Amino acid sequence: MCVLGDIPGMKDESIHESERRRSRRGIASYFRRLAGALDRGERAPIDNEQTVTIDPPADTDFDVNVEREGDTVSVEIEMAWEEQEGDVEVDVVASKATFEVYEDTSARWRWRLRHDNGNIIADSSEGYASKQKAKQGLASVQSNAPSAYVEDQSEDDPEPDATDGGSDATFEIFEDSAGKWRWRLRHDNGNIIADGGQGYASKQKAKQGLGSVRQNAPGAPVESVEG
Repeated sequence: MCVLGDIPGMKDESIHESERRRSRRGIASYFRRLAGALDRGERAPIDNEQTVTIDPPADTDFDVNVEREGDTVSVEIEMAWEEQEGDVEVDVVASKATFEVYEDTSARWRWRLRHDNGNIIADSSEGYASKQKAKQGLASVQSNAPSAYVEDQSEDDPEPDATDGGSDATFEIFEDSAGKWRWRLRHDNGNIIADGGQGYASKQKAKQGLGSVRQNAPGAPVESVEG
């Protein structure tokens, strides 16, 4: 169990609570995302959808408690501080992108992830038979992109980037026949569930592109648009 942002004076109000089974890598990915935001001095998203954020002060009370009850071990991590206005926000749209669901000229349903700057940073790479199927496809990207491994297929013996993990998909970076760098997100079932939709001039630019998808896909709103 992990408890974050248990604020004095608000003990009777449950702002956010979640419980799910995660892999070790998934847990590490969650804490890494939280730690990165805290280290940068930014608002830290608590939930996967990034709709609940906290903005703790520079110094807080920080408690770690490890307990054993029978054959069960629990770890409780608690941050506590005197709340100031704006320290906790709910119903936040933290993403800087929007999923657009549309019907193409072949009557197939597709989605694309458009950044607030107007650029399309990911698309479905395939058409779906129905709008519902397209929404299920983008939901898989929202769930898997944040903690997916990055596998550099340009290496002779590619090793996954172990800085992340815990999802059912893997980002693959590769150089195409035209010398452009691309990424795709492949599910463990073999299906490609997203790609960058464009070639990049360098491997680093491709990594930046998939990094933007990692950051913005989970909390991006979904809109239906004209193709």
